[in-house]
Amino acid sequence: MPAPVLLCYCTCPDAASAAAIAETLVAEGLAACVNRLPGIASTYRWQGRVVTDSEELLLIKTTAARFEALKARLLALHPYELPELVAVPVERGHAAYLDWVRAGVGG
Repeated sequence: MPAPVLLCYCTCPDAASAAAIAETLVAEGLAACVNRLPGIASTYRWQGRVVTDSEELLLIKTTAARFEALKARLLALHPYELPELVAVPVERGHAAYLDWVRAGVGG
């Protein structure tokens, strides 16, 4: 059975940190592809206050087998005290693309 593919979500405070994280994850074979979506607004509770910030969203494609290594690297690179990292299993998709993701992270 092929390795499960994951779609991971991570927000970054700015384009520079998002680009650095995206490039590192792909260069190190932890992600096959990272899409950067600029200009999102995030509203959340932090330290007892409701705040709204501009952020950049990363959509990271990897496999379940590479997730722990990806998480460790992302947490080391990320400027936030508590970075968002949410992984969602891909249940369906274009088989050839999912195979490409697997190949991009070493199976």
